[in-house]
Amino acid sequence: MPVRAVNSVPLPLLKGVDRNKDLLFANTERFARGLPANNALLWGSRGMGKSSLIKATHAALYQAHPRLKLIEIHREDISALPRILGLLRNAPADRFVLFCDDLSFEAVDDSYKSLKAVLEGGIEGRPSNVLLYATSNRRHLMPREMMENESSTAINPGEAVEEKVSLSDRFGLWIGFHRCSQDDYLAMVRGYASHYGLDAPEIDLDREALEWAATRGSRSGRVAWQFIQDLAGRLERTL
Repeated sequence: MPVRAVNSVPLPLLKGVDRNKDLLFANTERFARGLPANNALLWGSRGMGKSSLIKATHAALYQAHPRLKLIEIHREDISALPRILGLLRNAPADRFVLFCDDLSFEAVDDSYKSLKAVLEGGIEGRPSNVLLYATSNRRHLMPREMMENESSTAINPGEAVEEKVSLSDRFGLWIGFHRCSQDDYLAMVRGYASHYGLDAPEIDLDREALEWAATRGSRSGRVAWQFIQDLAGRLERTL
């Protein structure tokens, strides 16, 4: 299904993740130019811009590389990956980034084995014109208790855990996202406010942004954006 306009923000608006931006942008740009690149797993704290970074990176490169296509695949459709790769292999002039948001697996789920084969294994292997970018709150894509249960019930506990961990190992690029500091959070708020022209004499931006974060019990890029939406509504501005 074609997407006429990808829901993305300008890459410079993503604050507090400068090294992550550089890593993913460089990897994606090499891929867009037809050079070797790695599958990427963006993992870590929720709301810190993992999926936003993937979409913003694609948007930043698309004008110079219009054959770079972004395809979103839902977690429930992982079993369709082999068929999708077969279709994409027949379009060698284009470059495809397969994007799976919030990828994780539970104890009764064996579909991770299909994903492992797609990433590196299989007779045909992954097409050279396809990369897989995934986001997850879990570094190894599976809950800790799942790996501990496998370890306690297996004849060889080490081998059971290795099989689970080897899935994330097949992503050549790991990019970690951690909880942001107060300074990073305020930089996010100020960046959004400046970009959208949200200024008014009666607004104490930093104080109100910190109060908003306190009511949510966390600081993140998502919380900063939610505050900006509230502020824009109060100021009767559009985003």
